[in-house]
Amino acid sequence: MADVKKAAAAAKPVAKAVAATKPVAAKVEEKKVEAKKVVEEKKAAPAKKAAAPKKETAKKAAPVKKEATVKAATKVSVNLQFAGKEYKAEDFEKMAKDVWQYDLGKKAADLKSVDLYVKPEENKVYYVMNGDVTGDFDI
Repeated sequence: MADVKKAAAAAKPVAKAVAATKPVAAKVEEKKVEAKKVVEEKKAAPAKKAAAPKKETAKKAAPVKKEATVKAATKVSVNLQFAGKEYKAEDFEKMAKDVWQYDLGKKAADLKSVDLYVKPEENKVYYVMNGDVTGDFDI
């Protein structure tokens, strides 16, 4: 009887080990099934892709025109009035371009930027052209 108890006691750890491997085996089996499904899906996917592309180059859908969401630009007019005279910003711009072309003898295409500073109390407009040419002209 002692031998039976020893055999039963020795069998318990073995039974526990076998029981412990069953969940692991089940998990391994589940992973194999999942892997097979993924492989099958990948195999099926190219077949769907091959059937899907059709030649649509002959018929192109008209591009969708986006509605203009840009607000209309506000028109601004700057007028300078002093001592019975009136000048618009465009007048000063034209005078500066004339100075660039005729007084300085440079090409109109070479003029990239113009900064104007109007001083009506002196009857002068001071300018900075292309960032480095400075001077003034009378108004």
